[in-house]
Parts: sequence; structure tokens; C-alpha cells
Amino acid sequence: MKRLQFIFIQCSLLFAFLIILSHAQGQSIALQEGKDYLVICKDGGGGAYEAFPDVCRLPDGRLLCVFYDGYEHVSLPNEAHPKGGRISGIFSEDEGKTWGQPFIIYDGPYDDRDPSIAVIDNSKLVCNFFSLKPLENQKSRWEGLGTWMILSEDWGKTWSEPKQISSEYYCSSPIRTLSDGTLIISLYADERKEGCGAVSFSKDKGNTWSIPVDIDYGTLKLDAEPDICVLKNQNLFIAQRGHSHLPMGFSISADDGKTWEISKALPFPGHCPYLHRAPSGVLLMGIRYPNKGTCISVSTDDAISWNEPILVDPCIGAYPSMVTLKDDSILIVYYEEGPSSNLRARKFKVDTQGKIEWLSWTEKP
Repeated sequence: MKRLQFIFIQCSLLFAFLIILSHAQGQSIALQEGKDYLVICKDGGGGAYEAFPDVCRLPDGRLLCVFYDGYEHVSLPNEAHPKGGRISGIFSEDEGKTWGQPFIIYDGPYDDRDPSIAVIDNSKLVCNFFSLKPLENQKSRWEGLGTWMILSEDWGKTWSEPKQISSEYYCSSPIRTLSDGTLIISLYADERKEGCGAVSFSKDKGNTWSIPVDIDYGTLKLDAEPDICVLKNQNLFIAQRGHSHLPMGFSISADDGKTWEISKALPFPGHCPYLHRAPSGVLLMGIRYPNKGTCISVSTDDAISWNEPILVDPCIGAYPSMVTLKDDSILIVYYEEGPSSNLRARKFKVDTQGKIEWLSWTEKP
């Protein structure tokens, strides 16, 4: 648990530094709310601190964005919020232009956080997250309770009781489905001197999960927070958060995740990567880039190389997620960080050469 607490402390110090830096240097791009980006949620009802969004499309066409709904970066239970942070969601029925009222997805007794959402078997929703339990009279403020998942078979109206995926590993990205129907989740270990990416599998639609397979970090210093995708040659690619301002790591598996290459460095730093295949075929990686903000890197050769990350928004929260819209544009959601953090969204198109065209929310189709 020391590793996870160190990451949170590191994040808090980094956010404070970046806020000071942004005031000193000014924003590198000027964005206009309502035109360049939308604020899609300002108050989920759990303390007006919204963070760590994740978005997916439902079979009926709606978009569902889940998020951490608390009162600050770590929202342990207190008198005002006796159950701490919770998992909430919002729906959009018009491709992200407007969003409905926030609703509670899961509110356990402790701080429930970092949710991700996915459709599995084209028949149900799966939301994974992890939880922090407060400790009293100890050096640590909390202990981690591992990674959990809940299911909805009525598209978000009701949810199952939580099922534990792992008691010792944590998550920050959604469950993915492999070609044979196997579910795979990318995890990271906490009780290590160095962050360690890992994966776990379910052959029975999430009922049981395998012992996590660790990914060797080699000589890299990582905090993990990985995400995974299937490459065109059917190999698996995993991207991992680098420590502070150090480079991110990646690894490849040629046997459906059973074994992994030793992690190698990506050519840039980044936190909490999110991988998405664009309609043009290029691979996108959304990240928080230290000292810059929310960014996207593009690979036109299927993860062999990546371009210098492109700035999405100078706000420093990130933890992005992406979904393809019906017109083949891409919606990216992320959070602001700082007191009363909100959720934001931008949209863009990307061609086969990796060129990004930002789209205005005020333009008519």
C-alpha cells in the first residue's frame, strides 16, 4: 500500500507545481468553453470533485461516462461524506453534446475510485474500480482493498454486488475483450519497490479471474496504471505510467498475454495511458503529460513508433478516455484537477497519417 500512497502524494505535489507553473507561464493554447471543449459534469453530488472519467457506447447508441464522485483527490469517509468517494455516471443521447443528470452507480462504505466502464458479450455493462479504507492511529491514512467489478444487465439501471478481481492489484483502465471472448484487465501491483504492470484473465465473463501475470519492468522506474490493446497482428500491447517525469514503459505479448517482453521505454513521459483504435486505423494514446496537460500521441505503424504528444488541453487532470462517435470523430473526456474539479470533453478527427483536426462543438454537421 505504500506504493499507492506514494503515487497519490506525488500527484498532489505535481498538481500544486503545475498550477503554479501555469500561472507563471500562461496557457500554451487558449480554449473556449462551449466551443473548443464542453464541461460535461460540474457536480455529481458527492462533494463537487469529479475525476477519472471513462466513457463507452451502449448497444442502443447512448454514451455512458462513469467517474469518481468525491470531495477531493482522496475522499475518505468523514462527517459530511460518511461513505467517502463514490462511482457515478452520466448518459448522453446526442453524441456527447449534452449530458443527463448524474446518478450513483456504486457507493460502498469506503472511498471507491478510478472507475472504468465497458460492454461485454453485447449484453451487459461491467464497471471496475478500486477502494481505499481509512486507517486510524497509524502512519498510513488508508489501506487498499484491491480491484473490484460490478455488472449491470439493464444498461445502468441496477447493478450487481461487487466482486473482487484482485486483493493486491489496482486498476485504472477498462476491461477489454479478446477475439475468443476472454476478458482481460490491465492491473498494477502496489507492494513493490517499483510499479509493476500486470494482466488478469476471465474465461467465464467475469465470474472468476486468474492470478495476475506480472510484466517485468526491466530497468525502468514505473508507477504502472497500464492500459492494453490488441494490435493488427493480434499481439497485445500494454502502455504503463512512468514515474514522475520519467519515460513511460511498454511491453508486447505474442501469446495472448501469457508471457510478456521485458518493458522498454517510450520516448516521452506520461500518466495513466488510455489506448483507442481510430476509424482511420491509427492507434491513439491519451495521457497526462507532466508540465503540459492532457495530450494524445498517435502511432501510424501500430505501436512501433509514437509521435510527440499533441496537446488536447493545458488543464492538468487528464486520466483520459475515448470513444468513436457516429460520424467517425472521436470524443475524449478528461478531468480538470484542483478544487471543485470538473469533467471536460473535446472531439476531433484523425487521418491515416496521424494528423488531428479539432472539431468545434458549435459547428453544425
